[in-house]
Amino acid sequence: MIAVIETGSIAAAARRENLTAPAISQRIQALERSLSCELLNRAAHSVGPSEQCLVLLPSIRALIQGCAQLHDELDAGGLSGDLRLGAVSTALTGILPQVMEQLLVAAPRLRLRITPGDSRNLYEQVVAGELDAGIMVRPPFALPKTLTLEVLRRESLMILTKAPVEPGEIASTILSHPLISYDTNAWGGQIAQQYLQDHQLQPDVLCNLDALEAISLMVAKGMGVSLVPAWAGLKTDDVYATPTSHTNAYQREIVLLHRSTPRRPQALKVLNNLLMQTCRESEAPGEPDR
Repeated sequence: MIAVIETGSIAAAARRENLTAPAISQRIQALERSLSCELLNRAAHSVGPSEQCLVLLPSIRALIQGCAQLHDELDAGGLSGDLRLGAVSTALTGILPQVMEQLLVAAPRLRLRITPGDSRNLYEQVVAGELDAGIMVRPPFALPKTLTLEVLRRESLMILTKAPVEPGEIASTILSHPLISYDTNAWGGQIAQQYLQDHQLQPDVLCNLDALEAISLMVAKGMGVSLVPAWAGLKTDDVYATPTSHTNAYQREIVLLHRSTPRRPQALKVLNNLLMQTCRESEAPGEPDR
């Protein structure tokens, strides 16, 4: 019946569902007899939902969705159905496109349902069970035992500038240019803020953004400098990215966070393997780059 409503005719619904028109009509009539009401307003060349149908439609859709979910639950250990994945913006552009292409080959019946968001919101959705997993910045606190994470990437803190900068000039460069600040409320931005505090730097802050791609564009236009992680997909055609340290200090870790007992263990394992492989291939170099 949903197909009839969406296509506007029994014939079109039959073509979409690969059934005959009489078979579609018989099913709808059986449902109408069972519910003791007319579900469709039938005209010569089209059909539409009746008032009773419109009342029942949300419940009907929920039943269909619930039935599909039951099939997924029966195949919880397999590689079909939906896998609900959250991702921060840099993962959406720098990691997931390649992973999704590979997933079509490794598990063609598995469907990724992707939710974009910032790390804090994605974490809350994983905790609430609304997402099976999330690609995010590592939470800056101890995790409950109900959660597990896998480290996908370690991204060194860089100073992003329009002109080249020597390592010994980083502090003076920060103080002599407006700072396009990586949002200090974001978990990744807190690492950059810690660097400033540890080096007793108090720059003139132009703005506070949780959008690394936008920060890079502003630096390329000469609007200021920024302290950012070497994220997957960072392009250095129009900017210079110089490491602030040659140690592991001030690294942003991108992780795959999920429940310790996941709803789709096999699907999550396949996804994690592909993410690990892709992230190894996309590791940014540790030397200044243009």
